[in-house]
Amino acid sequence: MPRRSAARVAREFAPAKINLYLHITGQRADGYHTLDSLIAFANIGDVIEARAADELSLRIVGPNAGALHAAAADNLALRAARALRDRCVVTRGARLTLRKNLPVAAGIGGGSADAAATLRALIRLWRIKPAERVLASLALSLGADVPACLRGRAVFAGGIGERLAAAPSLPSAAIVLINPGIGLPTPHVFAARQGPFSTAQRFRAAPRDFRALAALIAERRNDLTDAAVQLCPPVAEILARLAEASGCLVARMSGSGATCYGIFDGSAAAARAARRIGVEHPDWWIRSGRLC
Repeated sequence: MPRRSAARVAREFAPAKINLYLHITGQRADGYHTLDSLIAFANIGDVIEARAADELSLRIVGPNAGALHAAAADNLALRAARALRDRCVVTRGARLTLRKNLPVAAGIGGGSADAAATLRALIRLWRIKPAERVLASLALSLGADVPACLRGRAVFAGGIGERLAAAPSLPSAAIVLINPGIGLPTPHVFAARQGPFSTAQRFRAAPRDFRALAALIAERRNDLTDAAVQLCPPVAEILARLAEASGCLVARMSGSGATCYGIFDGSAAAARAARRIGVEHPDWWIRSGRLC
């Protein structure tokens, strides 16, 4: 690929990925489960900064950096950078800084969002234009959630999470995210899941407002919730605290947990709930924001 003059710095936001619902629809012969899920994104997330450099490096900062320092050399953001450089035959490097605001192993796609943001940042920093099919293949090679995070807009996910279809336009909605500070590895949750499979429940019409969106979600589930509660009992308490909070329209767990979300009747109600629950549980990670 021809070399062009490079920008000096590129920053990208890595938004939390929210599974508004997640139905387990079956299991393949190789053991992987198939699913049907609606994925959206929040204005709560990590930040990736890429600066021009001769070599690739990664520095992790922020409130949740400590959980990643031991595995920094194999961090998904750095793996994404290496894969993009190799696939596009780039001879330059980059000094990456990841501000880790999101909890780790939390069911909100933090690592996948970081990888996708790294790809976007380096494409701008290096001023390259990888073909769409090349970028899609590269993203999928990094993990089933990375393609959705690379799109950064509402999608339905099928297969094992890699089959994406555009979702109807979703209204902005006030949310609260809560994590108990306990990592919950996805494979463990899937292994603990029991019970029958569910059917896909996609919808075609765009919800007219956030109340209509909440009503649609209330008709659907996260089929991994019981397994997550078995492994991490605080998930049940978080869901209960969200559901009973004034202004909460629906509460669900995201992904494989342990993060749960509530959709609220306005930003003020979401902020009040976050403050009140935070006073009662200062050890929980709690943020209010909006679905984008």
